[in-house]
Amino acid sequence: MDSNELRHRASSFGDVAGAYAEYWPGYPEQAVSWLAGKRPAKVLELGSGTGKLTRSLVALGHDVVATDPSLTMLAQLRLVTPTARPAVARAENIPIAASAVDLVVSAQAFHWFDPERALPEIARVLRPGGTLALVSNLADFKVPWVRKVLSLIGLTDEADEDPLAGSDLFQTRERQVFRHWQDFDRDSLVGYVSSSSYAAVMAPPERDALLAEVGAIYDSYGRGYDGMRMPWMARCYRAGVTGLAASQRQSTGVVDDGLLIDFG
Repeated sequence: MDSNELRHRASSFGDVAGAYAEYWPGYPEQAVSWLAGKRPAKVLELGSGTGKLTRSLVALGHDVVATDPSLTMLAQLRLVTPTARPAVARAENIPIAASAVDLVVSAQAFHWFDPERALPEIARVLRPGGTLALVSNLADFKVPWVRKVLSLIGLTDEADEDPLAGSDLFQTRERQVFRHWQDFDRDSLVGYVSSSSYAAVMAPPERDALLAEVGAIYDSYGRGYDGMRMPWMARCYRAGVTGLAASQRQSTGVVDDGLLIDFG
């Protein structure tokens, strides 16, 4: 998608925050432990949305500042994770002091960032030896009904590419995949699709037609009250910040006093 459509869809989630919180999958415990570790750390989450990952990070004992551009999404996050510290912020302009956090993590959001602006900011706020961790839930397209439903909202079977390719600010890249499942009945499958960015920006008549088609796919598989199980792959990625990033720690326009966010 072009940059205008990307911005339009990225800003659409506030309109569907409640449905997103209800119908989108979280992340398995093993994946979160691999991403963040079990030793308590100062964690900055970017694009935290409704707190799908935040809740698991807090449960592991981490000190989490959860940021998102959408107040509506953060309102949902507060309901499920009241001990996290939410803040409105974007990855391209992080209001945190240099070298303040052990871990920067992002779930299902990195593709919305402008990497040329976001990566230097992420490197700046990480302490020497700190880690950037990313995770995305990707569906198993080998399952016919999954392929049918997700193709309706423009999703395809994504190649496992290096999200930081070409960046010299991060090194020691590691990958891991954790399988998990989500149960859907007819209403929750339609709700999941309705809260995608693809559907959220559609005009009401087109969106209604899309959701009717999703319901028809569910009905055609004849599962009724038994429902369906969506097979997810939590694709996880970690990379350590390099020494080169130290030279950029004070190079942005963010001032280190009077900060909006302070880990203490």
